[in-house]
Amino acid sequence: MTIKTITKKSSELALASIREDTAKTVATEAPTTGLPKSVLAVWASLDPEVRAALVAAETDTTGNAAPTTKSTPSGESLSQTRNGSSVSSFTSSSTTSDDPKPEEQEGIMIEDCPESGTQIVMKPLERAPNNVFEISKTSSREQTTTRKTSASTITTKTTIMTHTKGWRNVFSLPISYDVNMVTNGTLLDPENPQLLEATGAHVEGYNRRFAVIDDAVDAIYGDKIRNYFKAKGIELSTCILKGGEPDKRPAAVDKVLDVMCAYKLRRREPFLAIGGGVLLDIAGMAACMYRRGVPFVRVPTTLLSIVDASVGVKNGVDYCCAVTDETYKNRVGSFYAPSSCLLDTAFIASQDDRNISNGFGEIMKLALVRSSDLFELLETHGCALIGSKFVADDSGVPDGVSQRVIDLSIQIMLEELGPNLWEQKLERCVDYGHTFSKLLEMVPGADIMHGEAVNIDGFFCCVLSYLRGYIKMEIVERVFACMTKLSLPTDSPYLDSKLSWQSCKDAVEHRHGEQRIPLITDIGESICVSDITPEELGRALEVMKKFEHKNLGK
Repeated sequence: MTIKTITKKSSELALASIREDTAKTVATEAPTTGLPKSVLAVWASLDPEVRAALVAAETDTTGNAAPTTKSTPSGESLSQTRNGSSVSSFTSSSTTSDDPKPEEQEGIMIEDCPESGTQIVMKPLERAPNNVFEISKTSSREQTTTRKTSASTITTKTTIMTHTKGWRNVFSLPISYDVNMVTNGTLLDPENPQLLEATGAHVEGYNRRFAVIDDAVDAIYGDKIRNYFKAKGIELSTCILKGGEPDKRPAAVDKVLDVMCAYKLRRREPFLAIGGGVLLDIAGMAACMYRRGVPFVRVPTTLLSIVDASVGVKNGVDYCCAVTDETYKNRVGSFYAPSSCLLDTAFIASQDDRNISNGFGEIMKLALVRSSDLFELLETHGCALIGSKFVADDSGVPDGVSQRVIDLSIQIMLEELGPNLWEQKLERCVDYGHTFSKLLEMVPGADIMHGEAVNIDGFFCCVLSYLRGYIKMEIVERVFACMTKLSLPTDSPYLDSKLSWQSCKDAVEHRHGEQRIPLITDIGESICVSDITPEELGRALEVMKKFEHKNLGK
């Protein structure tokens, strides 16, 4: 406890008298020496606890007495006065000085939380020593109160200690899944057992399987998919869904769950998800929810889903909030890994040029933040790759280039996602292109695909990097030229000061209190920043006007 004394002669005399008197007594009543009545009045006006604190403090500094600790029954409050500070604690059980220290007991572990100052003592339970621990938590906090009397202002600092107990359950979830490259064009060949084997081992005579299929994929490959299982004596039940962005809603997940219930999918029976990124997201959500989790196999059929949606563990749908009447991108979702992924690049051949360019939007992102080698491949061969549809022919693409682009993209994604699957670390370079693109995609009536929005975002971030001095204009122009070759848009009429600043505010919400916006410092290198201002965005929008963009019209 500290006492702030006001400038009055009477209070000074009172304190001086206390110091003299405490050499003789520890009584908390007024000193009995012949003091003026005004001094005695000041002493009497003090709170009894304050008088006790003053006496204890003076006694401790003169060495005539020592503070004592009072033991209390379980659950009672304990108060001590020591050097002018009041210390209070709440204990759930009493202890004695003969008890061994926690760190001296076998198997005991101690954790200290730097944020809260809480100390946690963990004792393993006998029947589950690696998973279940009896815990006791001890924490302290300071409380300051100020009280004014007629003679002084008294500030009291109280340390409040709490002690609680409970249990901790520790379980490490094993995550392991294979991303398998299938020999080009052979996945639906009945001679190739990979697709059937991915659906798991079943008892003899169990001759049915379940698949969720994108309606566009079903129109092109539906017969081949069914004939594959028919050739192996398997009856295939399907749930056909639309795979466009407007269809990425909770209602689509409900439809899958309904068909699963009718099919009576078993608890350990993997089902197939065949389609683009939207279909894979919807199916992953359903897999996570049905019976609290069933295995599923991803079979991506677009360039975008092959290099992006298929290789991670995130699933999600857009959500329309009844309170705000707004739709939020990927607001409802889960981290739920597939049992395996089967990648056959032959599916890309059925895509039109715009959809293939759309896939390059995510590949460009990876090149800018992680790989100058990948960027150079796009710079040199990107346009030809679109024309060839990743099919080896006489399109002028050297042997091995298309596969190298796919392999590098997947490897970079896995390297970034693998150590941070649950996104405990929010500074993620793979979030490049995913700050301003979210709101661009959600503009009502805007004709913009995911990879296109990511690329517009990515080029805007290049300009922000230039304005900050991270990169030179030569790099911005080089990136712009490569994006143009890939037929990717680099601007949108919807990207204005309002949308860009709202995107930064949404990033603060999504990334837990900071913008954490990735910007490049060179091709293949990046950092995250959290201090972008509206003024900075305005300057970047002005710089954007100097380029001849391939615009997506309103």
